[in-house]
Amino acid sequence: MIFNTPVPMTLAEFRKELVGQTGSPLRFRLPTGGLTPIHLHLTEIAQVDKRFIDCGGTVRTQSSARLQLWTADDTDHRVDGAKALQILDRATGLLSSADLALEVEYDFPFLTVFTVVGSVVEDGQRIFILGGVKTDCLAPEFCLPQSCKPGSGCC
Repeated sequence: MIFNTPVPMTLAEFRKELVGQTGSPLRFRLPTGGLTPIHLHLTEIAQVDKRFIDCGGTVRTQSSARLQLWTADDTDHRVDGAKALQILDRATGLLSSADLALEVEYDFPFLTVFTVVGSVVEDGQRIFILGGVKTDCLAPEFCLPQSCKPGSGCC
């Protein structure tokens, strides 16, 4: 998997954007243009480490920080910037670096992983922009049609 979207925001950049957002609910703009509900829960933060081999035989690693968001029935619930920072602070010892690319896991309408590709301020409220994660061939020299022929090792 590689990112074919704008460069993902890092965890450090996300934290910086949260400072001063006390009282304003944490919001995310989905790739469809809609916004996450204001009664969002930030249920977990994780470091996701992936070790894999591509179709050309190269072993690769990829690490990211991932926020899990959840929308519950308690419509009075709010997570503002200060509360989100408190949750992130609890994860400091768990994460290897603040420079990890940030991903968001959210039910849309089923579990989907997004990258955070930026933020905007609308009506005094910080809104984080979610981008899609796309797959791509990591070893095109082995697998793209122009190189596929009998015995070529094509995927």
